[in-house]
Amino acid sequence: MPKVLRIINRFNLGGPTYNVAYLSKYLSPDYDTLLVGGMNSKDEACSDYIIKKLGIHAITIPEMTREIGYNDLIAYKKIENIVKRYKPDIVHTHASKAGYLGRKAAIKLKVPVIVHTFHGHIFHSYFNKYTTSIFKKLEQNLANKTDVIIAISPLQKEELSKVHKIANEEKFRVIPLGFDLNRFQENLKEKRQAFRLKYDLKDDEIVISSIGRLVAVKNHPLFIKAFAKAKNKTTKKVKAMIVGDGFLRNGLVELAWSLGLKVSVPEKSVTNPDIIFTSWIGEADMVFAGSEIAALSSFNEGTPVSLIEAQASNTPIISTNVGGVKDIVIEGKTGLLCENDNVDDYSEKLLTLIENTKLREDMSQNGWDFVKNKFHYTRLVNDVKSLYDKLLGKL
Repeated sequence: MPKVLRIINRFNLGGPTYNVAYLSKYLSPDYDTLLVGGMNSKDEACSDYIIKKLGIHAITIPEMTREIGYNDLIAYKKIENIVKRYKPDIVHTHASKAGYLGRKAAIKLKVPVIVHTFHGHIFHSYFNKYTTSIFKKLEQNLANKTDVIIAISPLQKEELSKVHKIANEEKFRVIPLGFDLNRFQENLKEKRQAFRLKYDLKDDEIVISSIGRLVAVKNHPLFIKAFAKAKNKTTKKVKAMIVGDGFLRNGLVELAWSLGLKVSVPEKSVTNPDIIFTSWIGEADMVFAGSEIAALSSFNEGTPVSLIEAQASNTPIISTNVGGVKDIVIEGKTGLLCENDNVDDYSEKLLTLIENTKLREDMSQNGWDFVKNKFHYTRLVNDVKSLYDKLLGKL
């Protein structure tokens, strides 16, 4: 049986962890997989429960973190030792840090097949121009010695190959993410009641929820400012939920207060808040079942999982039109897309969704039909198995 060493940046809550979990579980018995991952940071929700629920044993490398420094050398040596012991036929890395350390080790030890998946990229909205140019050079050098690079959307492939010139188009394959989406259709009424009861949300309130880390690239100030403007223009009762956590939370809370919004946080709740910071909630299906609108305001995205999950829950979307968003949202059918970092555009389209109940109902019906097959994990597993078979067949 061929052996795959699968390496991911870290086991934090999000699409990459689900991706590696389903591949590790369901490529068996055709492929034996050893899963290795780094350590999530304090401002991220840990998602190792996803791995454990599927009965997967994973090796965690504590030194492989988001920060760049001496620990990377330790992490690299550990990965190198794992490659020597496991002797994989394929090393498949996921995301940037794992992609760099894992592929360096695989190249040095002459692993027969090397595959890398971009789950997003760091070539804009993360670092300054000089630092970004260094990362691009590193990726270009690694790409030369990588057999196949997987992009998770057609737009991402175009960006990586034509805009950032990481590698020629021929080296890329487009394989969208895959999830167990059925749970987002189950017990919707019960989940909605439980979620709204927990946060004291009234039946006549329109709830707009944003799920994600509270970090700069997610651009929560855009969402908060646009929500404040839309709230001032509508006669309907609206409430915003920010689900997630991060080092920017205090600043975002201060911004909301400065805009005249009443804010509730886990440590200090207020009566009848306009915006609720919940910290992390593991059950995204509960959040979307209890919400009328799902929001995303990022500067940059790969394939945002929250928007796939929202559509699987029959929840309409408002999002900035960045990265791979337009590959997973049907404009005007399952959501409305806005100009990047444009408060006026975002607030006007948010107001449209708030005011137009019929539009929200139509989008609700379209969401599940769009995502149920395109983003199911069985399609993901079949696509990757087919790729592995072809790559090993060429040896």
